[in-house]
Amino acid sequence: MKGAGAVELRSMPLLIDDGTIVQDEALRDGVIHNRHTIQPARDVVSGEFLLVSNSFAALADHFLAMMRDERGASEHTLRAYRREVSGFATFLTEMFGAEGDVRVVEHTHIRQYLLVLYKRGLTKTSAARALAAVRSWFKWMAKAGVVDVNPASLVSTPKLPKHLPRVPSVEELNVVLNGLAQRKVVTARGLQTAPSELGLALDPLNTEPARDEKAVLSEAPLVSLDESEVASALPRLGDEDEGGGTVWQERDRVIFELLYGCGIRNSELVGLDLSSLKWSDEVVLVRGKGRKERLVPLGDEAAVAIREYLPARAATLVRARKGRLVDDGPLLINQRARGNCRLTTRSVGRIVKSVALSRGLAADVHPHTLRHAFGTHMLEEGADLRAIQEMLGHERLSTTQRYTQLTSGQVQQVYERTHPRAR
Repeated sequence: MKGAGAVELRSMPLLIDDGTIVQDEALRDGVIHNRHTIQPARDVVSGEFLLVSNSFAALADHFLAMMRDERGASEHTLRAYRREVSGFATFLTEMFGAEGDVRVVEHTHIRQYLLVLYKRGLTKTSAARALAAVRSWFKWMAKAGVVDVNPASLVSTPKLPKHLPRVPSVEELNVVLNGLAQRKVVTARGLQTAPSELGLALDPLNTEPARDEKAVLSEAPLVSLDESEVASALPRLGDEDEGGGTVWQERDRVIFELLYGCGIRNSELVGLDLSSLKWSDEVVLVRGKGRKERLVPLGDEAAVAIREYLPARAATLVRARKGRLVDDGPLLINQRARGNCRLTTRSVGRIVKSVALSRGLAADVHPHTLRHAFGTHMLEEGADLRAIQEMLGHERLSTTQRYTQLTSGQVQQVYERTHPRAR
């Protein structure tokens, strides 16, 4: 007896992508739903893609399920692909009907869709992003045997203007970082600032700086606060910087040191846990796009900033009765430890812009600007482009080249220093 939401059963043998043969599996829209990963089903004899429904919307759902389960795409990537692929699937449904055959789609139809996007007022960059998603969708369908060829491969990408963000100079960023390194102290004369000391990072009550900084940096941090120390270690909440945003100076310094000092993405930054810090090796384990992992060097200044932030982080978690997260929770937490305590990418963007404005940087500075600055400044100092590519986590060297900017004068200096006929 079939109910309203009953699932059709198929008795034919099926071959799953991992090679498993299954019989009488529950199928819905050509997808096996009672397995841990959602994957399109194939016939065990022909290996062809099996569909209970070949609607454009169902094919889009299959593709997005593959992106999530096989490629490990992030929520942000899935959201972007869903918007573009679903938009084109809707266009095809309006053109061919709900049960139209995807095999009749040609490159001319894709060009018509791009024309529709232009008429809606989308830029060439947005149209290129939509085309890239459609290409990936049809490439997957061609590989799965749903279509014979990828018609999107015949459509040229719109020529895009090169818009690189203005990268702050080394001096400008040093002003910001040095300003964040000034800690607030209360004296008889009122609230003043004093240079940061590494010793305070290890013990909030310690007044002596550490003697062997390198040795201290290589040791794993141990943060343990009793009730009397919690109040002294808590950050000053509710303060406002000159840009009007609330600040937590120790944490905000860590944000800038990791974004600029390690060149990591905003999403990678907020995804860091305390266990991501490999203190003995002086590296950070970063999980990037597609859940790919890489090790990024942890500089001394970033390590100092983290150690000075950890006591305040621990005190905030203890006060919020979330002490279980002190030893292995999110590295960057929100000011009042709400929810899962993890700082969001949106919050990081607001913090970076607020601090940048208060320190005299341009209004268009955002977290990705610091990543561009990381690559550009390293290249200016003579770093190898391949090494920068590895640290930035780029698959293609051409992507790294777009992240780095050299002036004509710098290019001339490199030429004069290295070419034998230039001397």
